[in-house]
Formats: sequence, C-alpha cells, structure tokens
Amino acid sequence: MLLDILKSRRSIRKFQNKEIEQEKIDTILKSALLAPSSRSIRPWEFIAVTNKEIINQLSQSRDPGSGFLAGAPLAVAVIADHTLSDVWIEDGSIAATIIQLTAQDLGLGSCWIQVRERFHKEQETAGDYIREVLGIPGQYRVECLIAIGYPAEEKKPYEEDMLKLEKLHYDRF
Repeated sequence: MLLDILKSRRSIRKFQNKEIEQEKIDTILKSALLAPSSRSIRPWEFIAVTNKEIINQLSQSRDPGSGFLAGAPLAVAVIADHTLSDVWIEDGSIAATIIQLTAQDLGLGSCWIQVRERFHKEQETAGDYIREVLGIPGQYRVECLIAIGYPAEEKKPYEEDMLKLEKLHYDRF
C-alpha cells in the first residue's frame, strides 16, 4: 500500500557499496516517465548516472549539501525544458517524488539534493555546474539530483501518531 511506502521512506545518505541491478534502474526511470505533468507537456527528462567519476563530480555541485552523493551507486538528474512549460518546476518535482517512491518500493534508499536556486560557488549556480558536467543543453534547467542506492543506515519509519493532524482541514480552513 502506498501509505506504507510513504511511512517507510526516509532520506538515506549512506549507501552500501553495491551496484543497483539494471532492471531496477529501468523500473525507476520508466516510473518517472509516468509522472503526471501539467497539460501532459512532460517537459522533464532524466539522466541516470552510474559512472563513479561523474557521480563524484556531481557530489561537488553544492557545498554543503551534496557530498554524500559520492557514496551512491546511482544519481538521477531531474531536468526540464523551461521553454515548454511555465510549471516545469512543479512537473519536475512530481517526477522526482515518483523516483523516490519507486526506489523505496524496490528496497532502495534515496535522498533529494536540491539544485534549483542553489550555488556551486559564489558566481556559479549548482545547476550551471551540473549542466556542464552532464552536457545538458541550454534550454534545460536542473531541478534536483536524487541519490539512490542500497541503504547502509536504518531509519525508523514514520508512525501515524507523529502526524500533525491539525494541519488537515475539511471544507474550510
């Protein structure tokens, strides 16, 4: 059940030194392609990176905040053509969430690394740095990177009694 996946999904930043099976990577990427998008424009594209050298470069995209990516066997860059849709950010965010939920369902851990509106260095955005590392064309923007791998840390699932039910409203605020 999806609620159980949501309860157990936690941000994992430590990964086992174990490759992810290609079948699982393909499932994650196909799931991303099924993400809903405004007017079905689907402005997003995804770059799956398993090359350790490239992952190490990507792990330097933000300081601090992205260093743990170096230990992940898979990084997925969620990018979108901003000229196709004014809601590319929302569309990319939905797809990134589906990537994380699919990874969780496959027994993998993941963690979102925010890229948009973040900096690599004082004069260079994290997105520009990643675009250069991955050879991404100019009309594309980078929403985030998702680190994925077999977890090397355990985190307790969320419990329903921890939910802030006071944030739920019916009919009116």
